[in-house]
Amino acid sequence: MKALEKIDSHLKNQLTVLRKAKDEKRKIIGYTPGGYFPEELVLAAGAIPVCMIRGGDHAVVETSIAYIDRWLDTFHRAQIGSGISGRDPYYNMIDILFVPITDSNNRALSDALDYHTDIDIFPFGVPHAKAEIGCRYYLHGITRVKTKLEQITGAEITEERLKEAIQLCNKERELLKKISLMRKTDPPPISAKDFVMINHAAMIIDKRVLIEILESLVDELQEASLANNAKGPRLLLTGSTLAMGDHKILDLIAEAGGMVVIEEFAEGIKPYWQQVRTTGNSMEALAESYFMDRIVPAWFRPAGERLKYLVQLSKDFSVNGVIWYQLMYRESYKIESYYFPEILKKETGLSMLTLESDYDPSETGQMRTRIETYVESVRR
Repeated sequence: MKALEKIDSHLKNQLTVLRKAKDEKRKIIGYTPGGYFPEELVLAAGAIPVCMIRGGDHAVVETSIAYIDRWLDTFHRAQIGSGISGRDPYYNMIDILFVPITDSNNRALSDALDYHTDIDIFPFGVPHAKAEIGCRYYLHGITRVKTKLEQITGAEITEERLKEAIQLCNKERELLKKISLMRKTDPPPISAKDFVMINHAAMIIDKRVLIEILESLVDELQEASLANNAKGPRLLLTGSTLAMGDHKILDLIAEAGGMVVIEEFAEGIKPYWQQVRTTGNSMEALAESYFMDRIVPAWFRPAGERLKYLVQLSKDFSVNGVIWYQLMYRESYKIESYYFPEILKKETGLSMLTLESDYDPSETGQMRTRIETYVESVRR
C-alpha cells in the first residue's frame, strides 16, 4: 500500500528531519512511553516530541548491566543501555527527556540516565489510583511540564495554542481508532505489524504529515478489505511493552498462521480510543483524558479495569485466543498472567498463551514452537 510505504519512508528519514530542525534552533523533546505524557504541550510550545520507544536489541540490554542490576524489566534496561552507550541517535539529539514516574522501572531509568549522562532529565509523578485527588496531583505534574517547556523553548503555551494542539492530536487519535476498528472485519484489511508500525510512527514523525497519510490509508484499506483473502485464528496480543524494533513476536505469530487483530499494551502502543475535550480549561482536559479516561496499566488501580477491558476487546474483535507477551522482570504483569486465564476462560471460553522475552535471540526457537502449537490448538 502506498500510504504504508510513505510512513516507512518518513520513519527512515526522521533523523535527517530532526537534524535539520536542530540546525533551525528548534527543540527536540524526548519522553518515555506509557501514555502519561501529553504531546500536546510540546506541540503548543513549537517544539518536536519524540518518544523513546525503540527496543528489541539484546546488545544494549547487556550493556546496561554495567550501570544497573539485571532485575529491571527488559525494555528499561534497553533504554539505559541505549542512552548511556550513545548507540541510539535519538538520545544523542534530544534537548530534554521527560519521564513520567509510573513505577520503579521508570524511576531507575530516570536516575541512571541522570547520573551517567548529560541528558537533562525531568521526572514527574503519576499516581497509581484513579481518583479526584490523584487527578489533581497529575494535573500539578503536567503543569510543571508546561512551565519547563516554556522555559527551554522561550514560547508561551497559551490556551489558544494548546487547543490547536489538542485538535491536531485528536485527529490523529481519531484516524488510528478508525483504522483499528476496521480490523473487526474477517479478515482484517491491515496486518498487526503494519498497524503497530503506524502507531509507533505517531510517536515520532510530524503529526500533520502522518494525518494526511493516514487519511489516504483509510481509503486504501476500505478497498483492500474487499480483496483480502487471508485466513487464520484471530488473536488478541497483550502485555507490558511492545517497542519499535521488537517485532519478533508479531513475525512468529504471522509465520504460524495466526492473525493479531487487536493489541493492548501499557507501553509501546499509544492510547487512541479517547479524545481530549476541546471545551473549558485545556490543562484540566488533558489531565482528565490522560489520567482518568485511559485504561490503567497492570500496576494501577482499579485493579480489575484492564482485565475487564481485555475481556471486552476479546468479544468486540471476535478473537479465538489471547497471547500474553511480557518482558522479563516486569513482575506486575507476570502476577496478572497467572490469574487472568481463569477469568478469560470463564467470561469468553478462550484460552491464553503466556510468553516472556529478554530480547535474546536464543529464545526465538522455543517461542516459535510454543506459538505454532498454540495457534494450531486454537485452529482445531
